[in-house]
Amino acid sequence: MTDTENVISPFHGDHDHSHCQSQAMESALQQCKEQGLKLTTIRQQVLEIIWASHNPIGAYDVLQKLQEAGHKPAPPTAYRALDFLVAAKLVHRVESLNAYIGCPSPGASHQCQFYICTQCGHIAELNSLEVTAALKNGAQELGFKSVQPVIEIHGICSNCQ
Repeated sequence: MTDTENVISPFHGDHDHSHCQSQAMESALQQCKEQGLKLTTIRQQVLEIIWASHNPIGAYDVLQKLQEAGHKPAPPTAYRALDFLVAAKLVHRVESLNAYIGCPSPGASHQCQFYICTQCGHIAELNSLEVTAALKNGAQELGFKSVQPVIEIHGICSNCQ
């Protein structure tokens, strides 16, 4: 049995995403307050766009959604907001998809594993303490300092199987 720090999965039929969204916004506000960071209106809107689903979203899609909401931000504005949200650990950048997804636990370890469904696009986040320890041990054996050990696993979720 895997020891996990937390499991966030939209792959289960009983997932309540509206609760997920409201909890994420509350956590983001609290995290920013604790870190002395300012969650500006545009940053908060970008975070809300990202949390609209568990599917990853690209920067240009974020920009398009901002424009649909009546804003006329230039691309650098969206990128700066995304950079802030990643640095504040409020969202993750999914490297293999060049996209972003909300972080359900900004105060927790960010050595996580993403399970990405190639059918529906949903992403589940798992923070396995066993995997984290194995990565840390491997890095120590090599004399390597890992900066952001994130694993991305592509496959098919139980809903799509």
